[in-house]
Amino acid sequence: MKLLFYRCAVLLALAALLSMASPQQYPYPNQDTIPPAPGQHDPDPKLPNGKSQRDAILKQEHEQNLKDAAQLTVLTRELQDDLEKEDAHVLSLATLKKIDEIDKLAKKIRSRLRHD
Repeated sequence: MKLLFYRCAVLLALAALLSMASPQQYPYPNQDTIPPAPGQHDPDPKLPNGKSQRDAILKQEHEQNLKDAAQLTVLTRELQDDLEKEDAHVLSLATLKKIDEIDKLAKKIRSRLRHD
């Protein structure tokens, strides 16, 4: 009889521990506060002003591309002038730096256009 009593007490203690240790199915009281499952996200998050975040980013990147393209045009015109002034066998360091700047700007524009 004592053995049966001990077995029941152990089983009840185990059941109590398991019920306390198991996580709740819905830890968040409000469904709106449940975070999205891993791998899921809002397809079009909104900014505080109600506009689409994606549209705002695309607009800002477009404006930056236009500025960089204008800068690229200026640098290429300067490069052309420098090449016309310099000797055919010698390039100045300023001209080489200008070529590097043109390359960097072109890569920036390309990376912004390709990220989609």
